[in-house]
Amino acid sequence: MEITLGRIHKTSSPRAVRILVDRLWPRGIAKANAPWNLWLQDVAPSTALRRWYGHDPERAAEFRQRYWEELEQLREHPAMAALLQLAIREPVMLLTASKDIEYSQLPVLRDFLLTFEKGTTPPRDPMP
Repeated sequence: MEITLGRIHKTSSPRAVRILVDRLWPRGIAKANAPWNLWLQDVAPSTALRRWYGHDPERAAEFRQRYWEELEQLREHPAMAALLQLAIREPVMLLTASKDIEYSQLPVLRDFLLTFEKGTTPPRDPMP
């Protein structure tokens, strides 16, 4: 699988399917002019988790663990199945409106998806 990460305003990848993975639609972007191919809000962190986290670096480790648990619950969800099938077939770029990708949901989701590449179901997240 080839999975890259980016911000909606700063990254382009003509050969990858661009997928927005945010619960909320980004401000200031008309749906008709969206610079991505697909919006999968159902695989983004839940509203409660997103609000709790607030992109606070001090909460990053716990956010990772909590979001990983949410992703485990979504394994059979149609949006997760669609994302996984796309990632298997072609390069994908996961996008967010967050300013700091490192502290966003994208690295967690990418790591979760990559566990499928090994032909196994995702284990508990190895990160503390």
